Amino acid sequence: MQRYSKSPNPCLSAPKVLIITRITTLETVKKIVKIVFPFAFGLGVLWWMYREEDWGQFWLSLRTELHWSWMLFSLIFGITAMTARAHRWGLSLAPLGEKPRRRTLRNAIFLSYASSLIVPRVGEVMRCGTLKQMDGTSFSKSLGTVVTERLVDAFLMVLLTGLAFITQVPRLLDFLGKDLNAFLGRFTTTGYIVTALSALLVALMGATFLWWFFVYKKGNRLFSNLLEGITSIRHMQQKWLYLALSLGIWVSYFLHFYIAFFAFDFTADFSPMEAFFIFCVGTYAVLVPTPNGAGPWHFAVKTMLLIYGAGTITDSEAIRFALAVHTIQTLLVVILGIYAWIDLGLMKRQAVVSE
Repeated sequence: MQRYSKSPNPCLSAPKVLIITRITTLETVKKIVKIVFPFAFGLGVLWWMYREEDWGQFWLSLRTELHWSWMLFSLIFGITAMTARAHRWGLSLAPLGEKPRRRTLRNAIFLSYASSLIVPRVGEVMRCGTLKQMDGTSFSKSLGTVVTERLVDAFLMVLLTGLAFITQVPRLLDFLGKDLNAFLGRFTTTGYIVTALSALLVALMGATFLWWFFVYKKGNRLFSNLLEGITSIRHMQQKWLYLALSLGIWVSYFLHFYIAFFAFDFTADFSPMEAFFIFCVGTYAVLVPTPNGAGPWHFAVKTMLLIYGAGTITDSEAIRFALAVHTIQTLLVVILGIYAWIDLGLMKRQAVVSE
């Protein structure tokens, strides 16, 4: 026994121990890459976009040009979007016999957005884990309802993008006919590389999800619960309310973005449909797995602002808008995440006292 004391398991031979060690190391490296690469890619894009910015002039312009009343007003709709998402989640869990407290649902949503700033896409797991810990909700069932949410959101987003595109066809055709070559000439090779890498990352993320979903056999308990969660919408009694909340979420997201246009004089004249099309493009950029879409979102919004504001908005103004709006909205997510973390702690203490 003494001579095997240093081995992880006395029954394992040295080659098996070596294999297990290598597998563990590989998994650790994968986890590190999943965390580090999104940050590195996002920061790399931000550095490339803002590398020539005069930061003294940038902060001066924010102090003198930014209308804080409009910016703060826009944040209200960021909160309503998350609150509506929490209420909608409760509706999808009800047919499964799961009835978490609305307070828990709201805090779970707030915490999920904040946690995704640290590790992209971890928020979905975080919020399901919060419901499991606080109210005993089945993790796999709740995760299934989250998958359904994403499918519904994706369908609505494609539908809304199609509507936005149709309304903007005359403007886009006019632009393509007159200014396309001049506009494309303003982009460097790096800009095209960023676009291609962003598309590749989104494709890889989708492929990873599909692989993960189909790797489970139907006899697997986790898969059965997950599938039950995905199909819970069929048994929902308030389907119209679920749909209304789904639309309300996207209306709130848009107002969260559009009202910020009035915070700057150089974007205040954009029409609602122009802003909506920019919003749609930015939403797809957020799919790139970086913290809150940092980097790709800035690049997408800056590009669309230059397209619509050709001749009236400068590169510096476009990237100034993107950085200010994204930073302030991200700070809102952080604040709500801290609030949720504190409130969940209070709920735990209250539960202990009541016992």
